[in-house]
Amino acid sequence: MPQSFAAAYLHFVFNTKNREPWIEPAWADRLYGYFGGIAKGNKQRLLIAGGMPDHAHLLVSIGREDTIAGVVGTWKSGSSRWVHDTIPHCAGFAWQSGYGAFSVSQSQLEVVTNYIRNQAEHHAKTMFQQEYRAMLRKHEIAFDERYVWD
Repeated sequence: MPQSFAAAYLHFVFNTKNREPWIEPAWADRLYGYFGGIAKGNKQRLLIAGGMPDHAHLLVSIGREDTIAGVVGTWKSGSSRWVHDTIPHCAGFAWQSGYGAFSVSQSQLEVVTNYIRNQAEHHAKTMFQQEYRAMLRKHEIAFDERYVWD
């Protein structure tokens, strides 16, 4: 086969450092839009981004040569730099070191898109820690509570 093709969709989740509520509604949409620019610049496609003041969700189509760690590192460093350069009162903004990356099948893209779109409604009923544990369990990822939140 002379060509290589890939359809790899990932749902990324990452927190602000110490889960501080840095992401303000006044500029959250601009931050999520900036993620779209990062994606385009790296030959990826951002399907949707959203979240809450203390964490972000991104649904991304990555390229066949991308690595999960490389994608997350680029997105987190680029968006941190954007916050520092654009939002003067957020000099202390940072993302926490860890992340979650969950595979999404083509048939579930709409479900995950709606989930990300409705984060505020979802979190009116469920705390982030509960949500994240449920995602880890759903994807059968073993985890140690001591290291998930630091």
